[in-house]
Amino acid sequence: MKQTWRQHAACRGIDPDVFYPMDEDDEAEAAKEVCSACPVRQACLEHALSHRERDGVWGGATERERRRMLRHRRRSA
Repeated sequence: MKQTWRQHAACRGIDPDVFYPMDEDDEAEAAKEVCSACPVRQACLEHALSHRERDGVWGGATERERRRMLRHRRRSA
């Protein structure tokens, strides 16, 4: 799958450490703020969900939030 959405991501050029906080509960807000204005947020989130990204903030969601989304999707299917 071609990932051209990455070219349009609001996080391009931002220090990746922002998106990999040591404590996702307390330190993910800066990353989520960037994601909130991102034009490809949904594509990023879907990528993370479909590839089971374990670390970091993707599409405005932390690892814990993505796990919850996947559980919800499985129950709804």
